[in-house]
Amino acid sequence: MVNDRVEAATAEPGGGVQSVDRAITVLEIVARNDGAGVGEVALELGVHKSTASRLLSALEERDLVEADGERGRYRLGFGLLRLAGRAVGRLDLARQADAVLQDFATTVGETVNLAVLRGHFVVNVADARGPAAIAAQNWVGRLTPLHATSSGKILLAHQSPAARKQLLDAAGLARHTPHTVTSRRLLGEQLSQALTAGIATSFEEYELGLNAVAAPVQGHAGTVVAAVSVSGPAYRLDADRVRAITPVLARAAADISARMGHLD
Repeated sequence: MVNDRVEAATAEPGGGVQSVDRAITVLEIVARNDGAGVGEVALELGVHKSTASRLLSALEERDLVEADGERGRYRLGFGLLRLAGRAVGRLDLARQADAVLQDFATTVGETVNLAVLRGHFVVNVADARGPAAIAAQNWVGRLTPLHATSSGKILLAHQSPAARKQLLDAAGLARHTPHTVTSRRLLGEQLSQALTAGIATSFEEYELGLNAVAAPVQGHAGTVVAAVSVSGPAYRLDADRVRAITPVLARAAADISARMGHLD
């Protein structure tokens, strides 16, 4: 039903792009006027009432607008709040973590990142670089695999068994280097160790010459909402150094968690 209405709304000259533009304009009209009827929308868009009605119906199916039956008008729907809440949550997380990331990077002298789940990938939403960090590509916004990165592993480790299976079914276990773990059994053992140790590592599993270690960040409800990680060249960030900086990493993760409202 949703697809039928969306297709009907997009069956206009100019195709889908024009319909997307019109749909966004409809939302702006409804927001600006604190509600709008089909006639008002049609007049502002310069389209027939039937077109305006189809656009509003498609948006209503997605809970982006809702009808006021008594007045024959539409107002903004709770679906917009859901979308905005997710975006604000990501922005708040990055903002709250910024000072901690900067201090942490200065202390360890390496690149540090803050990452979250996005679909069946992990994506870095903020970073900071210490004085010893080697200039490298910017990882912020880039989708990376769950099974081959320290942040991905720590986020996977804190998923329920069902959610973990669903994520891995969608993502697969592609081999990125000779060191990538492509066995679910071995990965499961690593994830169990991550839960026990409070950290997850990646030793040249995503890129040759690159090692990383990550710890979980908790939100106010106690659930893991992100991962904070340290990455650096393998010759410098070896197993001994990972062990040495783990307490500092744990404190950084705890500090960010506290800023997100988590109480020990």
